[in-house]
Amino acid sequence: MTGSTILETTNLNLWYGQKHALIDISIRIPKNRVTALIGPSGCGKSTLLRCFNRMNDLIDSSSVTGEIRFNGNDIHDPRADVYAIREKIGMVFQKPNPFPKSIYENVAYGPRIHGMREKGTLDRIVEESLKGAALWDEVKDRLHEPALSLSGGQQQRLCIARCLAVEPEAILMDEPCSALDPIATAKIEGLIIQIAREHTVVIVTHNMQQAARASDYTGFMYLGRLVEFDKTTKIFEDPGEELTENYITGRFG
Repeated sequence: MTGSTILETTNLNLWYGQKHALIDISIRIPKNRVTALIGPSGCGKSTLLRCFNRMNDLIDSSSVTGEIRFNGNDIHDPRADVYAIREKIGMVFQKPNPFPKSIYENVAYGPRIHGMREKGTLDRIVEESLKGAALWDEVKDRLHEPALSLSGGQQQRLCIARCLAVEPEAILMDEPCSALDPIATAKIEGLIIQIAREHTVVIVTHNMQQAARASDYTGFMYLGRLVEFDKTTKIFEDPGEELTENYITGRFG
């Protein structure tokens, strides 16, 4: 793998109670690239994704061993600020979840939480974030309308804009297109590629064509293990593991 690493796990294990959900995961996520995690349902993709910004902390039964490093720093260090970690590693969920506020207030929410009050600065952040999410031209004349009046695809791009507004270094996306139609999906895929010019993107997807189109690197997971991780072209054209080839060619999964 070329380039610098932004997220890295070493011998990562996670349990939900007695269930061993992640088993000895070691992976290096490259900076300013798109990394896709693929594999059948229940294989641990979303669980691994949530490890990167400690979202699994919110599940009482979860426990973790091993190491996760963000920019070289252990995110489970007792001195680590979990809120700062989640500011720098944003998340976009499977189903669009805009707040019941205006389009403007959805995007301004994060900067306001972090103390930004100056209207001119907030206006600039909102505009830049909406442009970054390829949504500005569609909503610039209706910023104070309810976010819930937007279409599903627009709502998902709004959630991406809300994430961009706090200037994260990495963005985690958990099946961000699963609830969208093909046209909205194509827009999100193009947006993912564009965002990766300045941000690291890690995407969980069941859609292998999407992984092939939108990612630079792909990890194939099965039964809680990372079977193979490599450049996307290598994974899809010349996988090193028979299990990976069987999944990609549709022999199981």
